[in-house]
Amino acid sequence: MSAMRHIPGEVERLKAGGWQKQIGRVLHGRRLGILGFGRIGKVVAGYGRAFGMHVAVWSRERGRAEASAQGFEIAASAQELFDRSDVLSVHLRLTDETGGSIGRADLARMRPDSLFVNTSRAELVEPGSLVAALKAGRPGAAAVDVFEHEPVAGARDPLIALPNVLCTPHLGFVTLDQLDPYFSDQFDRVLAFERGEPIDVINPDALGRITRP
Repeated sequence: MSAMRHIPGEVERLKAGGWQKQIGRVLHGRRLGILGFGRIGKVVAGYGRAFGMHVAVWSRERGRAEASAQGFEIAASAQELFDRSDVLSVHLRLTDETGGSIGRADLARMRPDSLFVNTSRAELVEPGSLVAALKAGRPGAAAVDVFEHEPVAGARDPLIALPNVLCTPHLGFVTLDQLDPYFSDQFDRVLAFERGEPIDVINPDALGRITRP
């Protein structure tokens, strides 16, 4: 919403003594593409619906089935999602399979007035592709909360210098509401391990190789 309405730039212009210059666009009635229908993708799809957007989804087979059951449109393919979305929001996990899976050809499918949103992982996009695509005008704008090399100091990322990009410093999950239970859960896991009663173990085979002093 902030990128669509040019809010950061207008706030800075107002502080500098100016007045409104850019004219934004509403979300209502526009097409929101959700790439990846996992836990966060589902929530964002619900937000899109609440704002009156036409939500289309492309995901793995199980995700598509869940999206269909919730009444969301299923895109014919990932390529169609890029073709037809006014706003395309990425919600994929970073794996060997998904790393670099969004390339220049995908981004070039987007329209000059579309918005590409990535709050998942920068590595999902082929290196350099987003900068090149934005300079070429397809998509017309982007909003990103993630970068290939973090933390970004001294504005040393080419995305930050582009006028058609809204950049935030990977703050999507950084809130007091989120961090308090997060660290509490980590302490619980450490204490459970010390008691010899490990919980939430992803690789249980490794437990048999642990030697205690």
